[in-house]
Amino acid sequence: MKEATLNLKIEQVNEVVSEMKAAGSVVVVNVIGLTVAQTMDLRKQLYANGCSLKVVKNNILRRASKEMGYDDLCESFVGPSAVAYAKDANSAAKIIYAFAKKNEKLVVKAGVVDGKVLNANDLKIVASLPDKNGMLSMLLSVLQAPIRNLACAIKAVGEKEN
Repeated sequence: MKEATLNLKIEQVNEVVSEMKAAGSVVVVNVIGLTVAQTMDLRKQLYANGCSLKVVKNNILRRASKEMGYDDLCESFVGPSAVAYAKDANSAAKIIYAFAKKNEKLVVKAGVVDGKVLNANDLKIVASLPDKNGMLSMLLSVLQAPIRNLACAIKAVGEKEN
């Protein structure tokens, strides 16, 4: 192999590694069977939510995954692969699974969330979870419930005495 070609591949692997390090989650999909318009629609939805979708050669993905320590992810690099990168844990997975409901040809292979390799079923569970803000509001609501109930009880006692 020519030295220029080898350097290009090393550069591509390093680029994928840096994108994986920067991402909070990575979702590997197969987009074969989607039209160009459908693929562009998926890219627009991902981009609007701060995510990206890139088609990468499997050999490059394998090398980058091994370098990151995601050896289990290498099994999913069969056939054409596109990778969605997201800053948070579940936004890319949510968008992809919502898109897959309408477009059955989109196949989710696997993913990585917070450094843990997940299969398609586990990734679907992560996609069904609320986002960070939703979880924080749920936690806040649970924490406020006892105080709110106490305040309602005191108010009811005060109104009963009047």
